[in-house]
Amino acid sequence: MPNPVFKPRERIYVLLAAAFLAAAGGAPASAGDRLQWTGAVTEIEGAAGGGLVPWALIGGLGTDQEIGATAFATYVTTQDFSLRSGGLSADWDDRLELSFARERFDAGSVVPGLVLGQDIVGLKVRVAGDAVFAPDRLLPQLSLGAQWKRTLDFDSVPRAVGAASGEDVDLYLAATKLYFAAIADRNLLLDVSLRRTRANQFGLLGFGGDGSGYSWRPEASAALFVTDELLVGAEYRDKPNNLTAFREQSAEDVFVAWGPAKNFSLTAAWTDLGSIAGKPIQRGFYVSVWVGI
Repeated sequence: MPNPVFKPRERIYVLLAAAFLAAAGGAPASAGDRLQWTGAVTEIEGAAGGGLVPWALIGGLGTDQEIGATAFATYVTTQDFSLRSGGLSADWDDRLELSFARERFDAGSVVPGLVLGQDIVGLKVRVAGDAVFAPDRLLPQLSLGAQWKRTLDFDSVPRAVGAASGEDVDLYLAATKLYFAAIADRNLLLDVSLRRTRANQFGLLGFGGDGSGYSWRPEASAALFVTDELLVGAEYRDKPNNLTAFREQSAEDVFVAWGPAKNFSLTAAWTDLGSIAGKPIQRGFYVSVWVGI
Protein backbone atom coordinates (compact mmCIF):
# COMPACT_ATOMS: atom_id res chain seq x y z
CA MET A 1 0.00 0.00 0.00
CA PRO A 2 1.26 3.54 -0.66
CA ASN A 3 2.50 5.59 2.27
CA PRO A 4 0.01 8.10 3.69
CA VAL A 5 0.43 11.69 2.66
CA PHE A 6 1.11 12.74 6.25
CA LYS A 7 2.96 10.94 9.01
CA PRO A 8 1.13 10.66 12.36
CA ARG A 9 2.93 13.63 13.92
CA GLU A 10 2.39 15.70 10.80
CA ARG A 11 -1.32 14.90 10.97
CA ILE A 12 -1.43 16.41 14.46
CA TYR A 13 0.05 19.66 13.16
CA VAL A 14 -2.35 19.74 10.21
CA LEU A 15 -5.33 19.20 12.53
CA LEU A 16 -4.12 21.95 14.85
CA ALA A 17 -3.71 24.37 11.96
CA ALA A 18 -7.18 23.49 10.67
CA ALA A 19 -8.68 23.99 14.14
CA PHE A 20 -7.04 27.40 14.48
CA LEU A 21 -8.20 28.51 11.05
CA ALA A 22 -11.71 27.29 11.81
CA ALA A 23 -11.71 29.23 15.07
CA ALA A 24 -10.38 32.36 13.44
CA GLY A 25 -12.86 32.06 10.60
CA GLY A 26 -15.80 31.47 12.95
CA ALA A 27 -14.97 34.30 15.33
CA PRO A 28 -16.19 37.85 14.79
CA ALA A 29 -13.82 40.31 13.14
CA SER A 30 -13.47 42.29 16.38
CA ALA A 31 -12.41 40.95 19.76
CA GLY A 32 -14.68 38.42 21.45
CA ASP A 33 -17.29 39.37 24.04
CA ARG A 34 -15.42 38.27 27.17
CA LEU A 35 -13.79 40.89 29.39
CA GLN A 36 -10.16 41.92 29.09
CA TRP A 37 -7.68 39.51 30.71
CA THR A 38 -10.23 36.68 31.02
CA GLY A 39 -8.21 34.84 28.37
CA ALA A 40 -5.03 35.46 30.45
CA VAL A 41 -1.80 35.58 28.46
CA THR A 42 0.08 32.50 27.23
CA GLU A 43 2.69 30.55 29.16
CA ILE A 44 5.83 29.25 27.44
CA GLU A 45 4.20 25.88 26.65
CA GLY A 46 1.19 27.37 24.85
CA ALA A 47 -1.57 27.21 27.48
CA ALA A 48 -3.52 30.23 28.72
CA GLY A 49 -2.00 31.41 31.99
CA GLY A 50 0.98 33.40 33.17
CA GLY A 51 4.48 33.10 31.74
CA LEU A 52 5.46 29.92 33.60
CA VAL A 53 2.19 28.49 34.90
CA PRO A 54 -1.04 27.45 33.13
CA TRP A 55 -4.20 28.86 34.72
CA ALA A 56 -7.72 27.43 34.74
CA LEU A 57 -8.81 30.24 32.39
CA ILE A 58 -9.52 29.29 28.78
CA GLY A 59 -7.58 31.25 26.16
CA GLY A 60 -9.15 33.64 23.69
CA LEU A 61 -12.02 36.02 24.31
CA GLY A 62 -15.01 34.01 23.11
CA THR A 63 -17.98 33.52 25.45
CA ASP A 64 -19.82 30.25 26.09
CA GLN A 65 -21.46 30.69 22.69
CA GLU A 66 -18.41 31.83 20.72
CA ILE A 67 -15.16 30.55 19.25
CA GLY A 68 -11.87 32.24 20.08
CA ALA A 69 -8.23 32.04 19.05
CA THR A 70 -4.86 33.31 20.28
CA ALA A 71 -1.26 33.59 19.13
CA PHE A 72 1.87 34.40 21.12
CA ALA A 73 5.63 34.85 20.90
CA THR A 74 8.01 34.80 23.88
CA TYR A 75 11.73 35.40 24.27
CA VAL A 76 13.67 34.52 27.44
CA THR A 77 17.33 35.28 28.07
CA THR A 78 19.66 34.47 31.00
CA GLN A 79 23.43 34.74 31.52
CA ASP A 80 24.15 31.60 29.48
CA PHE A 81 21.01 30.63 27.56
CA SER A 82 18.08 31.94 25.54
CA LEU A 83 14.68 30.49 24.69
CA ARG A 84 12.30 31.37 21.88
CA SER A 85 8.73 30.08 22.10
CA GLY A 86 5.73 30.72 19.90
CA GLY A 87 2.38 29.17 19.13
CA LEU A 88 -1.37 29.45 18.83
CA SER A 89 -4.58 28.12 20.32
CA ALA A 90 -8.18 27.55 19.29
CA ASP A 91 -10.85 27.83 21.97
CA TRP A 92 -14.52 26.80 22.01
CA ASP A 93 -17.39 28.07 24.22
CA ASP A 94 -15.08 29.20 27.03
CA ARG A 95 -14.86 25.49 27.80
CA LEU A 96 -12.20 23.80 25.63
CA GLU A 97 -8.71 24.94 24.64
CA LEU A 98 -6.47 23.29 22.04
CA SER A 99 -2.96 24.70 21.72
CA PHE A 100 0.35 24.22 19.98
CA ALA A 101 3.77 25.68 20.85
CA ARG A 102 7.30 25.23 19.54
CA GLU A 103 10.35 26.05 21.66
CA ARG A 104 13.94 26.55 20.55
CA PHE A 105 16.63 26.70 23.25
CA ASP A 106 20.11 28.08 22.53
CA ALA A 107 22.53 26.00 24.60
CA GLY A 108 25.72 27.09 22.87
CA SER A 109 27.34 27.87 26.23
CA VAL A 110 27.37 24.12 26.97
CA VAL A 111 28.12 22.79 23.47
CA PRO A 112 29.04 25.36 20.79
CA GLY A 113 26.27 25.65 18.23
CA LEU A 114 23.85 23.45 20.18
CA VAL A 115 20.16 24.35 19.85
CA LEU A 116 17.56 22.17 21.57
CA GLY A 117 13.81 22.33 21.18
CA GLN A 118 10.44 20.72 21.65
CA ASP A 119 6.92 20.71 20.26
CA ILE A 120 4.00 20.87 22.67
CA VAL A 121 0.35 20.04 21.93
CA GLY A 122 -1.97 21.07 24.74
CA LEU A 123 -5.56 20.31 25.68
CA LYS A 124 -7.42 22.05 28.53
CA VAL A 125 -11.04 21.58 29.66
CA ARG A 126 -12.88 23.74 32.17
CA VAL A 127 -14.68 21.28 34.44
CA ALA A 128 -16.24 23.48 37.16
CA GLY A 129 -16.64 27.00 38.50
CA ASP A 130 -16.10 30.45 37.02
CA ALA A 131 -13.06 32.49 38.01
CA VAL A 132 -14.71 35.86 37.29
CA PHE A 133 -18.51 35.73 37.25
CA ALA A 134 -19.14 33.84 40.49
CA PRO A 135 -17.58 36.22 43.06
CA ASP A 136 -19.78 35.04 45.96
CA ARG A 137 -18.88 31.38 45.55
CA LEU A 138 -15.88 29.80 47.25
CA LEU A 139 -15.35 27.35 44.39
CA PRO A 140 -12.65 28.58 42.00
CA GLN A 141 -12.60 27.81 38.31
CA LEU A 142 -11.15 24.33 37.84
CA SER A 143 -9.60 23.02 34.64
CA LEU A 144 -7.89 19.78 33.70
CA GLY A 145 -5.05 19.97 31.20
CA ALA A 146 -2.68 17.72 29.29
CA GLN A 147 0.46 18.67 27.37
CA TRP A 148 1.98 16.17 24.94
CA LYS A 149 5.65 17.06 24.54
CA ARG A 150 8.21 15.84 22.02
CA THR A 151 11.89 16.73 22.35
CA LEU A 152 13.11 17.67 18.88
CA ASP A 153 16.77 16.82 19.48
CA PHE A 154 16.60 13.82 21.81
CA ASP A 155 19.58 11.92 20.38
CA SER A 156 21.96 14.91 20.46
CA VAL A 157 22.20 15.59 24.22
CA PRO A 158 19.16 14.41 26.26
CA ARG A 159 19.83 10.70 25.67
CA ALA A 160 23.54 11.18 26.39
CA VAL A 161 22.89 12.77 29.81
CA GLY A 162 20.53 9.98 30.87
CA ALA A 163 17.01 10.99 29.79
CA ALA A 164 14.74 7.96 29.39
CA SER A 165 12.44 9.21 26.63
CA GLY A 166 12.01 11.94 24.05
CA GLU A 167 8.20 12.07 24.34
CA ASP A 168 5.80 12.29 27.26
CA VAL A 169 2.58 13.83 28.57
CA ASP A 170 2.29 16.29 31.47
CA LEU A 171 -1.07 16.30 33.28
CA TYR A 172 -2.23 19.18 35.47
CA LEU A 173 -5.14 20.49 37.51
CA ALA A 174 -5.46 24.28 37.76
CA ALA A 175 -7.63 26.32 40.15
CA THR A 176 -8.05 30.06 39.46
CA LYS A 177 -10.11 32.74 41.24
CA LEU A 178 -10.47 36.51 40.89
CA TYR A 179 -11.07 38.38 44.17
CA PHE A 180 -12.65 41.81 43.72
CA ALA A 181 -11.29 44.78 45.72
CA ALA A 182 -9.03 42.41 47.63
CA ILE A 183 -6.03 44.71 48.20
CA ALA A 184 -6.45 48.50 48.44
CA ASP A 185 -9.61 48.20 46.36
CA ARG A 186 -7.65 46.41 43.62
CA ASN A 187 -8.67 43.09 42.14
CA LEU A 188 -6.44 40.10 42.81
CA LEU A 189 -6.17 36.91 40.77
CA LEU A 190 -4.78 33.76 42.39
CA ASP A 191 -3.97 30.44 40.77
CA VAL A 192 -2.73 27.14 42.18
CA SER A 193 -1.85 24.24 39.89
CA LEU A 194 -0.63 20.71 40.44
CA ARG A 195 1.31 18.98 37.65
CA ARG A 196 2.20 15.32 37.13
CA THR A 197 5.44 15.34 35.19
CA ARG A 198 8.85 13.82 34.65
CA ALA A 199 10.06 16.54 32.26
CA ASN A 200 13.71 17.57 32.45
CA GLN A 201 14.00 21.37 32.10
CA PHE A 202 10.36 21.57 30.97
CA GLY A 203 11.09 18.74 28.45
CA LEU A 204 13.97 20.34 26.57
CA LEU A 205 16.28 17.66 28.03
CA GLY A 206 13.83 14.82 27.53
CA PHE A 207 11.83 12.97 30.16
CA GLY A 208 12.70 10.73 33.10
CA GLY A 209 16.14 9.45 33.89
CA ASP A 210 18.31 7.90 36.55
CA GLY A 211 17.16 10.23 39.34
CA SER A 212 13.41 9.61 39.64
CA GLY A 213 10.19 9.13 37.68
CA TYR A 214 6.81 10.83 37.65
CA SER A 215 6.01 13.18 40.50
CA TRP A 216 3.38 15.77 41.37
CA ARG A 217 4.78 19.32 41.43
CA PRO A 218 3.08 22.50 42.69
CA GLU A 219 2.79 25.73 40.71
CA ALA A 220 1.27 29.08 41.72
CA SER A 221 0.57 32.57 40.37
CA ALA A 222 -0.69 35.87 41.78
CA ALA A 223 -1.61 38.97 39.76
CA LEU A 224 -2.78 42.33 41.10
CA PHE A 225 -4.79 44.67 38.86
CA VAL A 226 -3.08 48.04 39.34
CA THR A 227 -5.41 49.45 36.69
CA ASP A 228 -7.72 47.84 34.13
CA GLU A 229 -4.78 47.81 31.71
CA LEU A 230 -1.87 46.99 34.02
CA LEU A 231 -1.17 43.85 36.07
CA VAL A 232 1.78 43.07 38.33
CA GLY A 233 2.45 39.68 39.82
CA ALA A 234 4.68 36.73 40.55
CA GLU A 235 4.85 33.02 39.76
CA TYR A 236 6.43 29.87 41.17
CA ARG A 237 6.92 26.52 39.44
CA ASP A 238 8.50 23.48 41.02
CA LYS A 239 10.44 21.05 38.82
CA PRO A 240 11.48 17.40 39.26
CA ASN A 241 15.05 16.10 39.56
CA ASN A 242 15.36 13.19 37.14
CA LEU A 243 18.96 13.58 35.95
CA THR A 244 21.78 13.10 38.47
CA ALA A 245 24.15 14.78 36.00
CA PHE A 246 22.12 18.03 35.93
CA ARG A 247 20.25 18.93 39.10
CA GLU A 248 17.27 21.30 38.81
CA GLN A 249 15.73 23.96 41.01
CA SER A 250 12.35 25.66 40.90
CA ALA A 251 11.56 28.53 38.50
CA GLU A 252 10.17 31.91 39.58
CA ASP A 253 9.33 35.23 38.00
CA VAL A 254 8.05 38.72 38.80
CA PHE A 255 6.08 40.24 35.92
CA VAL A 256 4.31 43.30 34.59
CA ALA A 257 1.59 42.81 31.95
CA TRP A 258 0.16 45.72 29.95
CA GLY A 259 -2.97 45.44 27.84
CA PRO A 260 -3.80 48.67 25.97
CA ALA A 261 -6.58 46.78 24.15
CA LYS A 262 -8.38 43.64 25.25
CA ASN A 263 -7.11 41.64 22.27
CA PHE A 264 -3.43 42.62 22.75
CA SER A 265 -1.00 42.45 25.66
CA LEU A 266 2.71 42.78 26.32
CA THR A 267 4.36 41.07 29.30
CA ALA A 268 7.84 41.70 30.69
CA ALA A 269 9.38 39.83 33.61
CA TRP A 270 12.46 39.15 35.67
CA THR A 271 12.92 35.41 36.03
CA ASP A 272 15.04 32.96 38.01
CA LEU A 273 15.21 29.53 36.37
CA GLY A 274 17.74 27.99 38.76
CA SER A 275 20.49 25.72 37.49
CA ILE A 276 20.31 24.71 33.82
CA ALA A 277 22.58 22.01 32.31
CA GLY A 278 25.17 22.49 35.04
CA LYS A 279 25.17 26.30 34.77
CA PRO A 280 24.08 27.70 38.18
CA ILE A 281 21.82 30.65 38.98
CA GLN A 282 20.28 31.35 35.59
CA ARG A 283 18.51 34.69 36.01
CA GLY A 284 17.35 37.08 33.34
CA PHE A 285 14.37 38.58 31.58
CA TYR A 286 11.57 37.56 29.30
CA VAL A 287 9.18 39.44 27.08
CA SER A 288 5.99 38.04 25.55
CA VAL A 289 3.47 39.35 23.05
CA TRP A 290 -0.12 38.01 23.03
CA VAL A 291 -3.02 38.59 20.63
CA GLY A 292 -6.49 37.08 20.95
CA ILE A 293 -9.99 37.14 19.49
